[in-house]
Amino acid sequence: MKPEKQERIINAAMKEFVKSGFEKASTNEMVKDAQISKGSLFNYFSNKKDLYLFLIQNAVNIIEQIYTEIDMNERDVFERISQVGFIKLNIQKKYPLVFDFLKSLLEEEAQDVKSEINQLLASIQKDGMKRIYENIDWSKLREDIEPEKAMNILNWTMTGFAELQIAKIKSFVDIGNEVFNEWDSYKEILKRCFYKNGEE
Repeated sequence: MKPEKQERIINAAMKEFVKSGFEKASTNEMVKDAQISKGSLFNYFSNKKDLYLFLIQNAVNIIEQIYTEIDMNERDVFERISQVGFIKLNIQKKYPLVFDFLKSLLEEEAQDVKSEINQLLASIQKDGMKRIYENIDWSKLREDIEPEKAMNILNWTMTGFAELQIAKIKSFVDIGNEVFNEWDSYKEILKRCFYKNGEE
């Protein structure tokens, strides 16, 4: 498939799935938007579920870009998290429709795809968190705080914060730098709680 044609199909399909959900999504609307024939669409994908799972894998490939851009030489956990946030924001701005599609997965209830979605989202979160903490210097932590428990608290905070921000927006087109100003206020509280005096 030519890249330009593939991009049209991917964008048209994501828009329709975001708008209508898996069960109600119309392949007629997709081919109309992508300006291709229905026969042409099913030359590449055997059915709607096959197309949906392809879009999920495509979104995973986009997310992978976040981790390839992390500077692993930054060993302060809070600076690493902020760095990941900035990288993610830039990728979200570049591919807002992909992240709107990922957001729609959280709300998808169709039993035909629910198990695949749950498995994928759990895998993305587990793998992502593991890679964020790679090569971190935990020596700044207070002696009474275990790194594993610190990671759990950070994970819960980041997940909750992300869910709160996602709930506020209609599309990732709308997300901006103000998110980081808000995150910084949480970051400073956590640093004071976790770090030894003088390590901030």
